[in-house]
Amino acid sequence: MKRTILTAAAALMLVTAPGMAANAKAAGDRMTIHLKQGNVVVQLMPKLAPKAVERLETLAEKGAYDNVAFHRVIDGFMAQTGDVKYGDMKDGYDPQRVGTGGSSMSDLPAEFTDTPFVRGTVGMARAQDPDSANSQFFIMFAPAPSLDGKYTVVGKVVDGMDVVDHIKRGAMSDNGKVDDPDRMLSVTIDDGSSDSSGK
Repeated sequence: MKRTILTAAAALMLVTAPGMAANAKAAGDRMTIHLKQGNVVVQLMPKLAPKAVERLETLAEKGAYDNVAFHRVIDGFMAQTGDVKYGDMKDGYDPQRVGTGGSSMSDLPAEFTDTPFVRGTVGMARAQDPDSANSQFFIMFAPAPSLDGKYTVVGKVVDGMDVVDHIKRGAMSDNGKVDDPDRMLSVTIDDGSSDSSGK
């Protein structure tokens, strides 16, 4: 079953998410997505979504996200990646099935909150079943209030949105499916223990 974002992006507007900023400062875990264009640093938010954050960290630490495609990228909306079953562009990439797979681990329960989906928000992709998120996630290019409370927020980009902005887009006529997509070269986790600032 395709794991995707089921609603269209709402009108673009610049908003802030005060609750999200507070959560980001409290959490130490950061996920760095290494792309050919540069690095994207995501502040993970285990207080909002402990199970989903744990899943991202587990898969990243196993190297499961290495070489996984950004298979669905919609300009003005979001960039989706994380299909470790069919999205690995070095080992097992299937352009016909990418976006339908997950990991070998069980699906996750919904961890919905009132944290809004704004530019830079990272959320878990899922199928129609709210409890079907697994390994796929997406990064917002712009606010999409229609997603609020319907998808699990796992973090926010704190550095590298300019890199996200350069991820190859897909065809609007094909729901953002990308031919010859960009990929995550690797994904690493930093628990903050090496940060001398203590943040």
